[in-house]
Amino acid sequence: MEIRATTKYLPISPQKLRLVCDQVRGMEPAAALALLRSMPQKGAGFAYKTLNSAVSNAENNFELDPADLVIAKIYANEGPRRKWRRFGARGRFKPIIKRSSHLTVILSERELEPEPEPVAADVAGEEEE
Repeated sequence: MEIRATTKYLPISPQKLRLVCDQVRGMEPAAALALLRSMPQKGAGFAYKTLNSAVSNAENNFELDPADLVIAKIYANEGPRRKWRRFGARGRFKPIIKRSSHLTVILSERELEPEPEPVAADVAGEEEE
């Protein structure tokens, strides 16, 4: 089962937000929240709120235990760009592009790994060549 949380129109460029997303991808939500809380980047705060929302969705809407979850996917897509202008010297035009992004966090339940079967002992006296 996938639990999804999306935050749209974040005032940060997707490139900067992806650097934070790469740090927590594949982690448990509790460990990821602790890491995001201590990161100095602006995008860490946005990722923290979105991840916290996804965990809350899993607890309240789907009645899942947060300890059994893992961050399956986390990605930042481009949002709309806002073009800004600044006038320079000699009548020149200095365009500035204010980028925004959409952040999506997808949690999934951890799959239990089957225990490996014991390997039978080799028969004494036989040598492999």
